[in-house]
This record gives sequence, C-alpha cells and structure tokens, in this order.
Amino acid sequence: MKRVFLFLIASVLLGLNVEAQQILTADTGKTKLEWLGEKVTGKHDGGINLQSGWISWKDNKVQSGEFVIDMTSITSFENLDKLVVHLKSDDFFGVEKFPASKLIITESTPFDKGTATVKGTLTIKGVTNPVEFKAAYQKKDDGTWFFANIVIDRTKYNVRYRSGSFFDNLGDKTIYDEFKLKVSLMVK
Repeated sequence: MKRVFLFLIASVLLGLNVEAQQILTADTGKTKLEWLGEKVTGKHDGGINLQSGWISWKDNKVQSGEFVIDMTSITSFENLDKLVVHLKSDDFFGVEKFPASKLIITESTPFDKGTATVKGTLTIKGVTNPVEFKAAYQKKDDGTWFFANIVIDRTKYNVRYRSGSFFDNLGDKTIYDEFKLKVSLMVK
C-alpha cells in the first residue's frame, strides 16, 4: 500500500513538472528591435534597445510576459543626429519624461506550425493601449527566437507631430500615423 501511495505521488509530481511553466529571459545583447516610420516623401528607420524582458511559456503558448524598451537608445540607421534628437523630443516620444516604454503580454494562441497571435498592452509616453500581432517561434543553434512585426498607431500614444489625422494642409510634410517595429527576440 505504501509503495502504491509513493508511486501515485511520484506520478503526480512528474506530471506537474512536465506541464510546468518555463520563465524565459530575453537576451538583450542579441535581441534586435528595428523601427520604420514613413512619410509622404520617404521613410526613416533605426534601432532601439530592449532593456529587459521575460516570457512565461507553457503548452506551446506564451502565457504572459513583460518587456521594457529603452527609449533613450533610439538610433537612426542613416546616422541622422538631428532626426534622433527630434524623435527624443516632446514632438515624438518625450524620452526625458518617458525614458522607457513597456509591452505586457497577456496571452497567445498556441504556436501552430511556428506562428501564433499574441495579445497584450503597449505603453508609450504613459499611455496604454491594447496590442495584437502575429509572432513566429524558432529554435536555432544559438537559442530560441521569437520574431514579430508590430504595427503601432503613434497617435493613440499622443505622438501626433505632422499627423494628417490631426492637422490640415500638411501636404508632403505629412508623417503617416502608423510605424512598424520589427522584433527579433532571443530568449534563454
């Protein structure tokens, strides 16, 4: 009887271990965040650093997660210092007052054939809105990677500089409301 009881306890514990959540921490050195903003007359792109992040992984899904983005690290791939200063100003992201943005993941669908829909909230300039995007998952030789292209409507975060939705007669000075964030996230 004692052996049967111990066997049942061991089976339950092993079963719990198989289904346990894994906390995966972002490798901030290998993770890349690249932004793309477009306007009537062209586009600009650059990078931004992930300060910290983690996800809870269970049953082939992201259960939850939190990522802090260092807004002070905005760069331009074109090495346009004037653009970077302007992006850090109150016209755009006001990084002196809001040095970080945050993405909180609340759930995902299962990663069927390596892709899933991820839901959560994004906070920029102290304003939080729901966000939803497709993500891909891959195990590679150097680690576990998640990839996503997130489209963000900047006007929902009080970033309205030269927005055609808020200002008239901008002509070719109009900057489109949506910008894209390309994410290549490595976790361990």
